[in-house]
Amino acid sequence: MQLPPVIPLFDSIEFIHEGNSIVNQYITQISLQNVADAGLVMEHATDWLFEQKQSENNYKTYRSELTTFLHWCFDVVAMSPMAVMRKDMSRYVDYCLNPPVDLIGYFNVAQFKQDKQQDLRVPNPAWRPFVGKKRQGQLQAYTLSDNALKTKIAVLSSFYAYLMSEEYCERNPAQLWLNHSRFASNPQYQRQNLEDENSLAFTELQWSYVMTTVTALAEEFPEIHQRSLFLISLIYSCYLRISDVSARAGYSPVMSQFRQNPQTGIWSFHIPLSKGGKKRSVSISKALLAALVTYRRYLGLADFPLQDETHPLFVRHRAAGRGRDVGLLNANLGIRQIRDEIQQLINLAADNAHNDGFIADAQQMRKLTAHNIRHTGITHDININRRPLSHVQADAGHESIDTTSQYLHTSLIERHESGYNKPLDHLQGIV
Repeated sequence: MQLPPVIPLFDSIEFIHEGNSIVNQYITQISLQNVADAGLVMEHATDWLFEQKQSENNYKTYRSELTTFLHWCFDVVAMSPMAVMRKDMSRYVDYCLNPPVDLIGYFNVAQFKQDKQQDLRVPNPAWRPFVGKKRQGQLQAYTLSDNALKTKIAVLSSFYAYLMSEEYCERNPAQLWLNHSRFASNPQYQRQNLEDENSLAFTELQWSYVMTTVTALAEEFPEIHQRSLFLISLIYSCYLRISDVSARAGYSPVMSQFRQNPQTGIWSFHIPLSKGGKKRSVSISKALLAALVTYRRYLGLADFPLQDETHPLFVRHRAAGRGRDVGLLNANLGIRQIRDEIQQLINLAADNAHNDGFIADAQQMRKLTAHNIRHTGITHDININRRPLSHVQADAGHESIDTTSQYLHTSLIERHESGYNKPLDHLQGIV
């Protein structure tokens, strides 16, 4: 099979979550030989790209720029994107300004195509990561305009912001490069707000609309939305990522992940395999435990899971039509199904907020995704429920308390009141 000199990594949006055997083989080889976390990077990249599904043009642009960058990381410098510093980003820019001749194409082609004989999606051998221009039938020397370069780095900055919000990396080398580049004086390319959309949380009002909407749906259409209600409640209460509750390669969540401590009688939710390769147990509130009982009763199960119970955490409403679970009904939902379901619920809640006159809140809610629910749970527990930072850190799986502290928000009024009321001597008046 003829392949292009650079393997495209991400198929079009309708195929992105199905995976590709050729890409999988390539990533496995890279993981074994050069970049150990290449597989994890691909998982995060796929999730981030899928969130761009609302705009086909954005998806195509982000996919192309990310593919070129990961090619440079994996093939050219054999470096994890997590190890890239500002100086490395400068090296990447130099590479893009003067790419190898054999990586330059002169017409746009699809990155993948259908092989009718094998009935497979395969990389298009005519695809190239860089596209040059022709003039009057003559090939022109490859050039990269300032606008094209800024787009490349802005896309990577957005990707790194996503990785930071997922606590997968601690810096944004693309944004650092922009801040120190000749483009830094242009406010269009300066970060206006350190709080990227990826790390935003629902406000109390907005989250109330989400929970009220899902609760009403569960009461009116229990056969569909009892699952929805518990799904939303679990992700919010335990600060879970979508990958923690959905089926993926090597992981299929089951009811026995809810575990009771035999000494204390307290329940927790165990995550044996996160995307970062870490495991953790998250404490469970009385409210979530009651929600679990309600959900299990609806499923016809005993109130509490047994230690070895293998019942799927979130079962399908109808049998899978394709993939590894084709024809199975009693199987877990995948990442795509869970993400789509939650997005529909958020949009319905936004519609309700809009109808009640909260126009601005509704607009912001429609920009948020399932990804933001984890941040909402953490933010609300720290700032509203006043849970100790160390407890939230452990449940969130943060390696550093500094990461958890980023969710600590205080208003100017709260800060002034606490400062106004503090004493000079805490022992004064104590006999």
